[in-house]
Amino acid sequence: MNSTEATSRLLEAAEDLFYAHGVQAVGMDAVRERSGVSLKRLYQCFPAKNDLVEAYLLRRDERWRGSLREFVHARGDDPLAVFDWLRSWFAEPGFRGCAFVNSFGEFGEPAPGIAIAIRKHKDEVRAYLRGLVPGQNLADQLFSLMEGATVLAAITGDPGEADTAREAAKVLLAAQG
Repeated sequence: MNSTEATSRLLEAAEDLFYAHGVQAVGMDAVRERSGVSLKRLYQCFPAKNDLVEAYLLRRDERWRGSLREFVHARGDDPLAVFDWLRSWFAEPGFRGCAFVNSFGEFGEPAPGIAIAIRKHKDEVRAYLRGLVPGQNLADQLFSLMEGATVLAAITGDPGEADTAREAAKVLLAAQG
């Protein structure tokens, strides 16, 4: 198995396991076993667990934002479609909230590379919203609604938290109108 295939398999396994169980609860042996990659190759690809966690978050960021962009773009770049996308994500089996918030809660500042990957994700989502609506303040308000809905949906298990945030977003957008 070449290093590209090994890396891909490791990241796929890490994403499944870390998101489902938490980063701290999953050891490198579990990732190795799930991926089918040898321990030697695992440590060649990711010399430390923090390296794997950082790569997992960067990969998840690209996939998550790509899915959001495609969904919203297919709906005419309507900022309210962001909340429709959130609702469908919240309803997915195994939804556990935001992987980035969860990881920050587990690691925080002591893991600088991980903290940077988390902040990059949040900055990129905020920038995306700033491209959808006029005015930085409005985009930042929508971002706060997204974040709040995501946390509440994870805690309550209710995908309808996205609907509540969508209604608040409608009011904000109409006020800008």
